Amino acid sequence: MSISVDDLQLLVDIVDCGSFSQAAARRGWSQPQVSHRVGLLEADIGTPLFQRHRRGALPTAACDAFLPAAKEALAALDQGRKAIQHTPPLPLVTLACLPSLASVVFGPILVALAQAPMEIRCRTDHSPAIMEELLTGKSHLGFVLKCPPMAGIQMERIWRSRIVAVVHRSHRLARSKPKTLAAIANEQLAPQSWGDGCYQLIDQLRGLRTVPGPIHTIQPASAAREMALEHGFLTFMPEVAVKRELREGKLVKLDLQDLPLWEWEVMVAWRSGKRADASKQRVLDTVRAMAADWA
Repeated sequence: MSISVDDLQLLVDIVDCGSFSQAAARRGWSQPQVSHRVGLLEADIGTPLFQRHRRGALPTAACDAFLPAAKEALAALDQGRKAIQHTPPLPLVTLACLPSLASVVFGPILVALAQAPMEIRCRTDHSPAIMEELLTGKSHLGFVLKCPPMAGIQMERIWRSRIVAVVHRSHRLARSKPKTLAAIANEQLAPQSWGDGCYQLIDQLRGLRTVPGPIHTIQPASAAREMALEHGFLTFMPEVAVKRELREGKLVKLDLQDLPLWEWEVMVAWRSGKRADASKQRVLDTVRAMAADWA
């Protein structure tokens, strides 16, 4: 068998992931396909490349010796392709975040790193899916709500944002400044569905209502913001998602003294590894520097 580019990339994927199953997920293959292909590669090279065990696969000394040449060949091929396409060989960093965080996070990061020697790709998904993407290498950095730790993933809190009640500046409540939940319970309400606290709040508001009427919920944050800006609704949402509108006076925050303290705790997450990634680290350093502005 001749060694193909796919064989070299598979070798690198398994070393990066530490297991055949995760490498298979990264490539969209089945684990038996990966095992079969590695077996053929080992037969061609003439030596075992991995020590299989229940928790994954460890590279052998032969694999460690062969790996630099494999990476060099892949890099040379990639540079050749980009040279043909007249595209500079810039490193790629993929960022993933919750849909409700996209307008808060992505724009400022891209502006801050507009001239950095890297290409950034932004995508959205829910926290569990983003954590899986980090494990498989589909994404390099993820912005998620606080969740249980996952083996192989590092997490760092970048801000907490309190859940607040907001209305448009022309709304009558913006002038009367109600102080309690009971005073706003009969309004047109459309809280952002930010988590379990949202449904606790709805139950509380229903108990305070003196007239019948629905209480809607909406996602993502941009849609909840629009309900207040364009349609006259009172919404409850993380303050960070409407920070600019509050600063510009388009929305008004209501000081409800009996509103329980609910917060959005936002984490930045990434896959830990032995190899340094300068581009990913630069994005992470930028995020840390900007965290105070987001809080």
